[in-house]
Amino acid sequence: MTNIYSTAAEMASALSKKEITSVELTKAHLDRIAEVDGKLHSFLHVDNEGALAQAAEVDAKRAMGKMSETLSPLAGVPIAVKDILAQKGIPTTAGSKILEGWRPPYDSTVVAKLKAAGVVILGKTNMDEFAMGSSTENSAYGTTQNPWDLTRTPGGSSGGSAAAVAGFEAPLAIGTDTGGSIRQPAALTGIVGVKPTYGGVSRYGVIAYSSSLDQVGPFGRTVLDTALLHEVIAGHDERDSTSINAPIPQVVAAAKRLDVKGMKIGVIKELSGSGFQAGVSARINESIELLVAAGAEIVEVSCPNFEYALAAYYLIAPSEASSNLARFDSMRYGLRVGDDGTKGAEEVMSATREAGFGKEVKRRIILGTYALSSGYYDAYYGSAQKVRTLVKRDFENAFTKADVLISPVTPTTAFKLGEKSNDPVAMYLSDIATIPVNMAGIGGMSLPVGLAEEDGLPVGLQIMAPLMQDDRFYRVGGTLEAALLSKWGKPILSNAPDLAVKK
Repeated sequence: MTNIYSTAAEMASALSKKEITSVELTKAHLDRIAEVDGKLHSFLHVDNEGALAQAAEVDAKRAMGKMSETLSPLAGVPIAVKDILAQKGIPTTAGSKILEGWRPPYDSTVVAKLKAAGVVILGKTNMDEFAMGSSTENSAYGTTQNPWDLTRTPGGSSGGSAAAVAGFEAPLAIGTDTGGSIRQPAALTGIVGVKPTYGGVSRYGVIAYSSSLDQVGPFGRTVLDTALLHEVIAGHDERDSTSINAPIPQVVAAAKRLDVKGMKIGVIKELSGSGFQAGVSARINESIELLVAAGAEIVEVSCPNFEYALAAYYLIAPSEASSNLARFDSMRYGLRVGDDGTKGAEEVMSATREAGFGKEVKRRIILGTYALSSGYYDAYYGSAQKVRTLVKRDFENAFTKADVLISPVTPTTAFKLGEKSNDPVAMYLSDIATIPVNMAGIGGMSLPVGLAEEDGLPVGLQIMAPLMQDDRFYRVGGTLEAALLSKWGKPILSNAPDLAVKK
């Protein structure tokens, strides 16, 4: 069994039954990357030697019967990791020239957990620079293409991770989500993506963009695959002051439950109708009908302050970014430009930042610094935080009426590369449905629910749950996924038309 088109759960089962070795499975994926990544550009660094060494170690432990002692159910299954997570000795750039060539001397907590669980890390994936973007066009190292249509974006900022999974280069991937950067690319590439509750997965070793919004999460081709990875990476971490010291939600059991009878599912009034592509709305409505047929009760809920969430987000996130990115000063690590012995520290720092930061990063640093400046703090950053409180209250009120909430993930399907790159506001609007989740700190899932009639591209349904109740959206997602699979007769990814993902 070397079928790279299998699910991660199927691969794990084959490994445990010794129908295949991890080395064979890893090599098959490395061969796939070599075959198609010239088209997709999902990866910034492929660690052939390291991945095969990790795989060989898993095989050796399995042969000695040590699996149950140290390794997880996903031991030996390959994974791709977004290039914003530190991995010891492996190039980690956050998609920026300012970190070109940097090799961390330590592992992030999530990478350490993957290694401890025996999950084989294939390499680091492309991303919008410092996670600032919705299309992976802001990477300093080139654009990633969508496996469904190479002329379209895979979404961002975790577009490389999403394209790797959708393009069968890896069965699983890790991304980060600050305003939708896991859920949006998952929707645009037809896979499952999850933003866990803020603090549910450690941020230690993740290069910070917006510290109060950033969250690490999993990508997979199925709800169960994503749940298996979620349980590997979740948990309290003393090195992360925002980490929640509470039991991990039982998401794997929830994903297998396939039962929504008696659950109340809230449809958010403000995230539907005008402004959403007709094909997107059609797939969402069909999904609602399937949930009703499965025994769920549908209720409409109103979240009136979501109208202001986008504007508030683009004050809070850039403000935090302007503080976080101040560490890139040309003095301690990373790029250093203009140090010819005649210039002072400030001149070298300025030249380095000019050369090292891209256009979008500079735009957000300037915006954030302005919002935090004397005389404007209360008017801008302070007001945005008040809106954030109102968004949280909207969610709290909605969850008194429903167990989970649903909406489209994005207003449209994948847009053309270059279509919005010169219009920042149009680009920002692609996250209008995902940003409220980050503002409130709750968890959300993007589930593929079909193809839009207009263009044959994937549509994603967003499922949201209260704080630390991530198991709820896995339960609903797993049930709906099973109903959709029964309806379609085959997984959505089997419909991907481009040669880059054909068997």
